[in-house]
Amino acid sequence: MADTVAESAQAPAAVRHAEEVMGTVFSFDVRGGDPGAVKAALEEAVAGLHRVNEVFSTYRDDSQVSLLARGELTVEECDPEVAEVLELGAEAERVSEGWFSTTYEGRLDPTGIVKGWAAERAARRIAEVAGVSGVSVNGGGDVQLLGVPGPARPWRVGVSDPLRPGGLAAVISAAGADELAVATSGTVERGAHIVDPRTGRSAVTDLVAVTVVAPRLTWADCWATAAFAMGSREALTWLEGLPDVEALLITAGDEVRCTGGLAARLG
Repeated sequence: MADTVAESAQAPAAVRHAEEVMGTVFSFDVRGGDPGAVKAALEEAVAGLHRVNEVFSTYRDDSQVSLLARGELTVEECDPEVAEVLELGAEAERVSEGWFSTTYEGRLDPTGIVKGWAAERAARRIAEVAGVSGVSVNGGGDVQLLGVPGPARPWRVGVSDPLRPGGLAAVISAAGADELAVATSGTVERGAHIVDPRTGRSAVTDLVAVTVVAPRLTWADCWATAAFAMGSREALTWLEGLPDVEALLITAGDEVRCTGGLAARLG
């Protein structure tokens, strides 16, 4: 889990909103821009999240993904976003060498990529509004940051310590980055919900949390999930090889491991 912690007395006017959707809470923090235009863009982004839930929810028998999984729809008959997400999922599976998957027990289930993709898309739509200097969208603890919250003030994201409730394991700074995402996968908040694609059962590793920092939340979310399923040793080697990616791994034994460039993102 992560929380945006940036505040500034010199920051542009902020528009904030929290929306319950997709089984979690999406929190928006928009800096600058015409209030009326920001409000309209925010309403559009929120409506888009609800539409994503209608299309992709595996808990709804009438969702396009459920109908697709049962063979009652083809990809071509679905909204274009379905093909987009499935293509992204296939790329994530390729890059992770199968540690990330859009199937569960042999059934189509793109849940692992949809939330991050939807949050990133919402953030980018709002950022297009004239005059907006910064956008933060936090989807259930995974955050997409764009721009800045104020002059010479970067976005900062606190990463929860999985072994010390209420504490922080790190604070990630977006200083110098026009876009940055922070995503965490672990067992503390939601229990053993991450699946090992090789066995179809809950992933059993030495990790309690993996936080990935990357430009795009779509990928950060996927890489955090895949890395958790791998275990700390294999995950750290794999993450080190991904471009523009840094990570923080915490084991059940309270050992902290991180990629070589993470230190430049702390602050």
